[in-house]
Amino acid sequence: MTLFSSPPSYVRLSSLLTMSSHKTFRIKRFLAKKQKQNRPIPQWIRMKTGNKIRYNSKRRHWRRTKLGL
Repeated sequence: MTLFSSPPSYVRLSSLLTMSSHKTFRIKRFLAKKQKQNRPIPQWIRMKTGNKIRYNSKRRHWRRTKLGL
């Protein structure tokens, strides 16, 4: 066994899918949906009467929380 062994294949595949410029259409569609979901709520929704929503609790920071592809 070598001292510097390569990471498992699923780790390399995951990084290949998210960081590569050659994405499949399914991966690209998945990333596009996540990008659209990751935004603050509109201000007019906060101003509605009887509104209890203050912020988007499902916001995701690109460095802190990964998508788990």
